[in-house]
Amino acid sequence: MKSLTTTLIGLALAVLLSGNALADSHDDGKRLFVSVTGSAAQDRAMPLVLANQALDQGAEVRVLLCGAGGEIAVAELELKTLAPRGLTPRDLLNRLIQHEVTVEVCAIFLPNTDYTEDDLIDGVGIANPGDVANWMMAPGTRLFSN
Repeated sequence: MKSLTTTLIGLALAVLLSGNALADSHDDGKRLFVSVTGSAAQDRAMPLVLANQALDQGAEVRVLLCGAGGEIAVAELELKTLAPRGLTPRDLLNRLIQHEVTVEVCAIFLPNTDYTEDDLIDGVGIANPGDVANWMMAPGTRLFSN
């Protein structure tokens, strides 16, 4: 009987510890979802600066560009350079794309503008709302929106 009790306690501890390990592997705060909606150059750039910093610190990053933020992905539009490094929001976005970050415009961006998918820079897709919501709600995902 004592051996059965010891075995059951051992199994219970193993289950509890493995559950904590699984929770920790999904809830480590190493996922960052960034939504860019701002119309001012600084409002567009700062979320992308933070996204790049998070990427450099090992986070999995996903970026959603909505409204005026979607214009960052429109190839024909010139964007203002910002001090101190002389970069545009698109430069910051391109670095994320080069590091295989998922970057998308909102599903309602193109239908409500005169732009088409062909107007977007390479590496930018069109968001699927269900997929985005699922990614946002996953444990360990931090959200940043501006």
